[in-house]
Amino acid sequence: MKPSAIALALHTLLAIRQPAFLWGPPGVGKSQVVAQVAAALDMELADVRAVLLDPVDLRGIPRFDDSGATVWCPPAFLPRRGRGILFLDELNAAPPLVQAACYQLILDRRLGEYHLPEGWTVLAAGNRESDRAVTHRMPSALANRMVHLDFEPDLDDWLAWAEEDGIDPRIRAFLRFRPKLLHAFDPRAEDKAFPSPRSWAFASRILKAAPGADAAPGLLRGAVGPGAAAELLGFLDICQRMPDPDTVLADPGGVHLPEDPAVICALCESVARKASDETMPGLAVLAARLPVEFGVLLMRDAAAVRPSVVETEAFRGWACANSDVLV
Repeated sequence: MKPSAIALALHTLLAIRQPAFLWGPPGVGKSQVVAQVAAALDMELADVRAVLLDPVDLRGIPRFDDSGATVWCPPAFLPRRGRGILFLDELNAAPPLVQAACYQLILDRRLGEYHLPEGWTVLAAGNRESDRAVTHRMPSALANRMVHLDFEPDLDDWLAWAEEDGIDPRIRAFLRFRPKLLHAFDPRAEDKAFPSPRSWAFASRILKAAPGADAAPGLLRGAVGPGAAAELLGFLDICQRMPDPDTVLADPGGVHLPEDPAVICALCESVARKASDETMPGLAVLAARLPVEFGVLLMRDAAAVRPSVVETEAFRGWACANSDVLV
């Protein structure tokens, strides 16, 4: 399931307080989706790294009450009130005894004398055994206590998130051109770094820090791996030779258009950021000159940057002229 479908599924599961487990390779954004869903529903999020726990940590420590009986003091990370998500991240990386300690919490919503508040739901996540990450086989008794959702990265979902999160537009344009590099994880590879939604965010922060020409290649290789870094560096070199967006909009009907699809993709990304009701006539002229797939890309990005442009005469005229590819 792509991230947007996972989010919708979690809305349903949280409404009925059904525990669930998100399975996926490293770096695809499992924990980010859980955090986004919690924020969207105005719920608290208690993020517990199960791999860091000992079996006794969930139960707490014993003490004597006033009558001399032993009672247990549950740990502070377990919620006491309100509504929210108790997120057991990396649950299947935890030792089997820790996983076993979660049985009662996940199914019965209690641990000894502790009761999970009514408004809370348990969610968990972890890598697959095939990813060669640190995992322990999940006991069937625990697995049967949850709904299991398989997480797969999706370019359109990631681009929508990247726009909101301020990911460098050059990286967004590059991944439109090379979508298979959004997540290219090979558990058999020797390279420690590899392209993933998480590592592209690292690369974006590196580019925004403006490292020198000598440092940038090594930093990008360390973020997304040597192959993806080499392609990105080549794309960045192309972007430097690309026409300035203001120059393009000053003469959208006469400016020379590049032939390289990678350059066109980068041009669409940069020009779309100039979208407004005033620039839409020029954008429509430019879109009409581009190959149809890039014209659609330009206008879709423009509408994402400034939704009001879809009400302009220029956008409507372009949409009518291209209705056959928009349906």
